[in-house]
Amino acid sequence: MKKTELIINPDGSLFHLHLLPGDIAEKIIIVGDPGRVDMIAEMLDTVRVRKSNREFSTVTGTFRDCEFTIISSGIGTDNIDILLNELDALANIDLTTGMAVEEPRSLTFVRIGTTGGLQSDLPAGSFIATTKAVGFDGVLHFYEGYEWCLDHMLADALATHLEWPDVLAYPYAVDADAALIERLASDITRGITISTPGFYAPQGRRLRLEPFDSELNDNITSFRFKGQRITNYEMESSAIYGLSKLLNHKALTICVVIANRVTGEFLSDYKPSVKKLAEHVLTGLSS
Repeated sequence: MKKTELIINPDGSLFHLHLLPGDIAEKIIIVGDPGRVDMIAEMLDTVRVRKSNREFSTVTGTFRDCEFTIISSGIGTDNIDILLNELDALANIDLTTGMAVEEPRSLTFVRIGTTGGLQSDLPAGSFIATTKAVGFDGVLHFYEGYEWCLDHMLADALATHLEWPDVLAYPYAVDADAALIERLASDITRGITISTPGFYAPQGRRLRLEPFDSELNDNITSFRFKGQRITNYEMESSAIYGLSKLLNHKALTICVVIANRVTGEFLSDYKPSVKKLAEHVLTGLSS
């Protein structure tokens, strides 16, 4: 493997994450904000790794005798492309030779984040577990052999409903890990989540520039597919789900609604809710 494919720092760590293979656990909690890493780390019983580079902050330690890595991704599926590939490399590539290991490990990823609700009955402060992530971002289209892991019927139905323009990347839809849903979201609202490549026009917001479709959010809210509805917007899950499927990892996203785009409600102090969700995930994964 060329040195420009798998980039190793002088200390032997991976280029962006600055982590060594022994730095990560098999159960990994992904957050967007680096500040949330420290907040969740306070719940751990022990900490053995604490590293940071750019927007990627990492803590590895134990909670109830179960080891976890908590890592921040920053914002967007472009950052997830870096994060998931480098975490997989730490688990499944010999960094000294560049060769894949003979027996690859399957990691567990749970994203804890914040989100914008797209249905009026999802108030700020509520939790949503993403059963299917729909990507408006296009990241997965750059990889070969991904067709098998997509829900083509959902993506096609949504593209038709939204009269999706050819100039945009075609939507793709990927399922969450079914076992993780049952383990962590048995009593949490579930729904389809859209991951967008931006926060403003891609989510129908207007400041000084108009989005291409002034009715985008209304049309998304009214969409139904086999009794399912789109519950929320965020910016990472499609790439987490897609890359996890391709690399044989398990993934689930659970988010706190901090803004309801239908009612206009906004939760200004959402840290207690995020902390409550983090405790729920840690407890569920360690039991």
